[in-house]
Amino acid sequence: MKELLGVQLKNWLINEGITEYWAIILQSIIAITIVIFIAWICDVIAKKILITIITKLVRKTKTNWDDILLERKVFNKIAHFAPAAIIYFSAGMLDHQGLNNFIQNSSYVYMVILAIMLIDTFLNAGNDIYNTLPISKTRPIKGFLQIVKIFFYAMGIISIVALFIQKDPLTILAGMGAFAAVILLIFKDTILGFVASIQLSANKMVNIGDWISMPSKGADGTVIDISLNTVKVQNWDKTISTIPTYALVSESFNNWKGMEESGGRRIKRHLNLDVKSIHFLSEEEIENFEKIRLLKDYLIEKKNEIRTNNPEGEIPVNQKRLTNVGTFRKYVEAYLQEHPKIHNDMTFLVRQLQVSEKGLPLEIYVFSNDQEWANYEAIQADIFDHILAIVPEFNLRVFQNPTGDDFQKLAN
Repeated sequence: MKELLGVQLKNWLINEGITEYWAIILQSIIAITIVIFIAWICDVIAKKILITIITKLVRKTKTNWDDILLERKVFNKIAHFAPAAIIYFSAGMLDHQGLNNFIQNSSYVYMVILAIMLIDTFLNAGNDIYNTLPISKTRPIKGFLQIVKIFFYAMGIISIVALFIQKDPLTILAGMGAFAAVILLIFKDTILGFVASIQLSANKMVNIGDWISMPSKGADGTVIDISLNTVKVQNWDKTISTIPTYALVSESFNNWKGMEESGGRRIKRHLNLDVKSIHFLSEEEIENFEKIRLLKDYLIEKKNEIRTNNPEGEIPVNQKRLTNVGTFRKYVEAYLQEHPKIHNDMTFLVRQLQVSEKGLPLEIYVFSNDQEWANYEAIQADIFDHILAIVPEFNLRVFQNPTGDDFQKLAN
């Protein structure tokens, strides 16, 4: 039909007394002008009228997914097809085969590129819509969508190449089998990332919002993005660490999600007591320690136990006696049990570790009920402030390596 209109226009110009050469030129100019005008009208209708109507309708709906499509400008990209299609299907009006082919091929390439951009934008909008669902916190799909994008990008490039070399796209795809090794080499990171994304998602190893630490990559913070090739972590100093996705499968990392969900945060610290300061308690020391509220019940119980188990006239070596380090350990236990920031329903230990050249380590292994980093550090500091200050009350000393001041005192 369009070819017939072009011929009729040329014949009409020739009948008006214009030579065939100029008739062809005028026919081409008129046809191009008409096509551009129609394409412009379609563009105005699509963008100014239809988009405006769609925008008003979207704003009135209660759902969020159409708002996301609007914000991603999916409808705007669809509107771009109208003028491109008009130009493509009207190219036959020109009575010049070379110019006709050029316009058709150009508009075809433009529509292919536009289709790829539309698919890309639509997938991005789909990811945004999916992220509004609760399942997105544990099952991100960004990596899978990137695989789909790569597929459509490849198909678009193959279609454009097939147009210029005048080959069937399927023929090109069949011939690409010989380059499979090269493709695998080029897209090695992408393939590894794709496999890793599946493993991370299927095994729920890491999700957006998790706190992870990976010293080998300098990462210690919150996961803010998981894509096909990279995982972005915002560290506590607000820097961004980028980790290859497959590294989270091939290398070790810590995910602190379990700690956050448990309701407690572990405190594991110790102080070294000077072994030379450890001794049995005297009666006077026991009486003084009974005045400490946290130890009163414990010492009364122990005194009754000692009276029962120690026969009269037995030498001290064979008697059961209290030590200052054991009493101090019980005091620390009682102090922590009454502490309002300690989680008593989780692991609770105050224990002695192996004696070393640095003394006797007394380790505190408990959980705070406040997981906020700053609060957690403050809780630890307050606890050890008190413990270090109370140590001398039990006639114990905290071990530390001698300093210059110590040697100077000995010299004097």
